[in-house]
Amino acid sequence: MSTTTHKTLVIGASERPDRYANQAAQRLLRHGHSIELIGLREGTIYGKPIQTGLPHLTDIDTITMYVSARNQPGYYEYIKQLKPRRVIFNPGAENPPFAEELRQANIEPVEACTLVMLSVGTY
Repeated sequence: MSTTTHKTLVIGASERPDRYANQAAQRLLRHGHSIELIGLREGTIYGKPIQTGLPHLTDIDTITMYVSARNQPGYYEYIKQLKPRRVIFNPGAENPPFAEELRQANIEPVEACTLVMLSVGTY
């Protein structure tokens, strides 16, 4: 695990600057967090590669979801296998049944906005 900050995985990353996932990636980096990015299309955000599919990742502390509930099932097992400390369901990504699955796996589900959490210091 990094000695400075915890690593965050952004699911739903996009190169489009008007997307909240893009803004969250930028703010996480600005706040000194290391990030990994998964999106539908390869690309980069502020020099960080957007990966597609289900890449092999390690030491993920937090996953922040920017994918709607109907598009999340393909990530369920992957997320549980990563064993993050928490999964943040941003507005529009809320998914109570999956949140319950996470609780059963000892992963904290959080319904919140990553951008707001970073701005008020609760991230």
